[in-house]
Amino acid sequence: MTLADRLRAALAVEHAEGTVMLVGEDVEGTPFHAPAAVLVAVTDRADPGVILTQRTSTLRRHAGQIAFPGGRLDPEDDGPVSAALREAEEEIALPRALVDVIGTGDLYRTITGYEVTPVIGVVPPDLTLVPHEAEVADVFEVPLGFLLDHANQRRVSAEWQGRQRHYYEINWEDRRIWGATAAMIVNLARRLQWTA
Repeated sequence: MTLADRLRAALAVEHAEGTVMLVGEDVEGTPFHAPAAVLVAVTDRADPGVILTQRTSTLRRHAGQIAFPGGRLDPEDDGPVSAALREAEEEIALPRALVDVIGTGDLYRTITGYEVTPVIGVVPPDLTLVPHEAEVADVFEVPLGFLLDHANQRRVSAEWQGRQRHYYEINWEDRRIWGATAAMIVNLARRLQWTA
C-alpha cells in the first residue's frame, strides 16, 4: 500500500467514539472568522516527513513562528484546496502539480480570527523548495511519526490578553511548534490513529 493509499484510508475512517477534536478558542472582539487553508505536505519516503516553514521575524503577525504553508482564501481561489496549493507555491515554490491531494483534515478556528482547513497532500521527497524571502525564513521537514506521536505533544498554558490560554507545543530539535500549527497536528494524529 502506498503512502497516499494509507493516508486516504486513514482519513476515510470516522472519528473514533469519544475522540474530541480541537477547534480553537473564541476571543472576545473577534468579529468573524475568515476562511483560510494550509497545506500539510507529506513527503513520500520510507519514513515520511511533513514540510514546515519558519516565518520571517519581520512579519506583522506570527513573526518567527513555525507554520504550514498557507493563508487566507483569495477571491480567485476555488475553495480551500486551491488556496493551500496556491499559498504553498507562493511561499516555498512547491509546484501544485506535484501535490497528490489526499483530502482535508478537521477545520480549526484560530484565536486570531481564521477558520483554517488543513489540506493533506503527498509530495515527492527531496524537492528543491525556495522560501519567499519576505514571508519565510526557512523550510524544513519533520518526521511524520514524530509529529503524530502523542508523547511528543505537550499541553501547556500561558496568559494572553488577560486570560489563561491552553495550547499544544511540539519540540523537535531546536524548533518549537505551537499554537494553531500544533493543534492541527494533534487533530491529525487523533484522526489518523497513525502507526509507524
